Order: sequence, then C-alpha cells, then structure tokens
Amino acid sequence: MTVEFISVGTEILLGNIVNTNAAYLSEQCAALGLSCYHQSVVGDNEERLEEAVRQALSRSDILILSGGLGPTKDDLTKEVVAKVFGKELYEDTHTKERIETYFKRVRSEQVTPNNWKQAMVPEGAKVVDNHNGTAPGLIMEEDGKTAILLPGPPNEIKPMFERDIAPYLNRLQPEGIYSKMVKICSIGESKAETMVADLMDAQTNPTIAPYAKTGEVHFRVTAKAASPKEAEKLFAPLMDELFGRFGDKIYTTEEEVTLEAAIVSLLEDDKMTLTTAESCTGGLLAGRIMNVAGASNVYREGYITYSNDAKERLLGVKRETLMQYGAVSAQTAEEMARGAAKAAGADAALSVTGIAGPAGGTPEKPVGLVYVGCYVKGHVRVEEFHFTGNRDKNREFAVARALTLLREELIGRK
Repeated sequence: MTVEFISVGTEILLGNIVNTNAAYLSEQCAALGLSCYHQSVVGDNEERLEEAVRQALSRSDILILSGGLGPTKDDLTKEVVAKVFGKELYEDTHTKERIETYFKRVRSEQVTPNNWKQAMVPEGAKVVDNHNGTAPGLIMEEDGKTAILLPGPPNEIKPMFERDIAPYLNRLQPEGIYSKMVKICSIGESKAETMVADLMDAQTNPTIAPYAKTGEVHFRVTAKAASPKEAEKLFAPLMDELFGRFGDKIYTTEEEVTLEAAIVSLLEDDKMTLTTAESCTGGLLAGRIMNVAGASNVYREGYITYSNDAKERLLGVKRETLMQYGAVSAQTAEEMARGAAKAAGADAALSVTGIAGPAGGTPEKPVGLVYVGCYVKGHVRVEEFHFTGNRDKNREFAVARALTLLREELIGRK
C-alpha cells in the first residue's frame, strides 16, 4: 500500500520551524511496510490545501496530514478534508468533554470559545484521543481511500501515532519492512558498487541499496517480512554473501555504530590508548573521536600544531625535516605521529598535515594534498592523498582517511 504525507503550516514553508514530523512519519511508515512516493508542505490556504489533498488521494491509498487542527481561523485541515470527502462537521461530545477536562487539569483555566472548534469532527470519522493536547486525531475512510489527520506538535503526534495510528496501519498492511546497514571502509564507492552489481541486478526480497558517505560506503539491506524473526532468515544468505566479498572491510552492521565508535571499541579491546596531531584538520579528527561515548577510556590528549614552531615545540619534529621536506610531507607526518605518541605516552597516534585550500597550493604541492601518519606501537605508516573538494570537504575526507588508516593498522595486528 502507498502512503503520502502533507505537512500543513505556513510557518514550515517560511522556515520558521523544521519539519521533523515528515521525517518521523516516513521512518515509521516504512517500518510498517508502506511505500511513500510523495510528500508535500502546504501553507494555511484553503484552496491550495484542497488541491493538494485531492491530488494525494488520487494517487495514494493512505494520506496522512499533520498540523492545522488547532483552534484558530487559519487551522483548516479538518474542514478541507471533510469537504473533499463530502462530509459535514458535528460537535463530538466525547471530544468536547476531553477538551474541558484538559483545560481544568492541565492548564487550570477556562476554555476559550475558539477551542470548541477542535470538538467539531467530520461525519463518520474515527476520533483518536489526544492524551497530550486538545486537538484529537481523526481517521476517515471512503471508497478505499484513508485520510489520517494528526496534530502538528511533535510531542502530540508521536505518542498518538505509536499508541493508535501504527496499530491501525499495521492491520491494513500486516507485513513490515526491516533493514540492516552494512558499513564499509577501506574501499571506494565505485569499486564497492561494482562488487555487488550482480546482487543488485538479481534482488527481489531482500533488496540492497548503496549510500555514499564521506570516506565510507554504506549498503542498506531491506526485507519485507511478517516478523523480525522471518526478516532475519531472509537477511542471512545475503549478509553471508556480503561478508564473503568484503571481509573485514565491513566495520559494522549496526545502524548506530560509526567508524570512530568501531575504532574506539578496537582500542578498548586491545587496551590501547590514542592521541592525535593535526595541522590542516585543526581538531576535526579529535572531535570525531570525542563524539563517541566512552572515548575517554582510550583518548586523553591531542595536539593542534598548525605552525612549524608548534610542530617542533610540541611534537619534536626536526627543523631539518621541515626545512628540507616542508610541513606538508610524508617525513613531517611520520615525525608528527611519532612525536605525538611519545609526548602523550600513547600506544597509537594519528597525524594529519596538508593543504586544505583554497589558497596555498603550488604545482609541486597542490591544494588537496594531504599526508596522514599512523603510529601503532613503534610502527609508522604514512599515506599520501589528493582530494579535489573545497576546504571543508578536503578536511572531512582527511579525517575519514585517517580513521580508516588507523582501523586498517589495528585490524592488521590481529
């Protein structure tokens, strides 16, 4: 079955608020096995909203609208949908009582007359109680089409959806959609996609789809099944095939695990500590590691050495090295990594030095040239990279390559 979303509110169109409801509803409906091909945002305008509702119902089985159910004159969702369905509004006694109770118990004030507008519901509609506000949800069914009207505030829409709407939709669409994210590093996007091209060509259920991320490749494996247990059975052969092709380049199959989190876990398992020495990335690498809860178990200090003087003074990079090879060189990257490990008393160290741009490049050392050094218990490996993005992208790619290099070295020790 297909579902479509319409978010109602001029404030969304103007950018005054971020439309988090659409993202939430998309994720929830996908998990319920519903296919979504269209989403839209419509301001508080009766004519344009009616047009959007009619168009959505002409091409989708289920329409979910969020917002526009409040007490003010520009809250038009209910009135417009009732018009499209050819239904009159009537005052629902149950909803009126709930509104009155809400004002007395929660707000400790009298109901203003305009709030009774929220007690008006279309004929034949199923009323969904709002346990966190005054505007009820509504479910309308007509000629094989379903319209679900939900309040706009996220603290009202989420509990209402989970308590009442999800079970209702699940009865309409008993199969759910389940997915796993296979995350890969140490291999380029084009090569990774080529390695699974035959699987993608032959896919039915489950399916596999690539997602590119800076310095990584992610594959989302999705299965339609009646239960999580059945989905796992469908996943198993394809997951075995992916591990057979990519091996230890797969660093996780968990959605929430990042590359830096996987690295912190490896360091913890080996009881190793880590430090960083950064020039052109200016702390971005350390920041990625600090994003991991529990990173303090392995990371205690780092160094941002942008100038040559800082590289000499804090990391012990030789002046002769800087004079002969320059700050952006494999030799300097190696000495930065060794020096950081020594200064911090760490088992492992990452160093980054390069030309992020947009200025500063030469024919011999162009913008985007970056050297990454990786020290692990006495051994240093240095890699040269040539990035072609803007300043921000070059720094992001440098960080991603540094993390990947460290993981390769840690895995190689096992």
